[in-house]
Amino acid sequence: MKISQKIETFLFGVILVFSLTACANPEGKSQALYETAQFEEQQRNFEHARKLYKEIIQKYPEASFAEKAKERLKEIEAEQ
Repeated sequence: MKISQKIETFLFGVILVFSLTACANPEGKSQALYETAQFEEQQRNFEHARKLYKEIIQKYPEASFAEKAKERLKEIEAEQ
């Protein structure tokens, strides 16, 4: 992994931590997790993306991002 990618990943992680602590509602938390999973997909870290999508489905089943997570999870698993 290039240094610029490591820096980008680190900064994204820092932003995520602040986002998760700032979001007190399930919709906000599920959105932050979904966006992180999307980022992980872009980085080709499909295992972590799957884990995050499963977490959304388990912890926030009523959130709008749960359905999106189910769709992405199916697509990832079909491709692998």
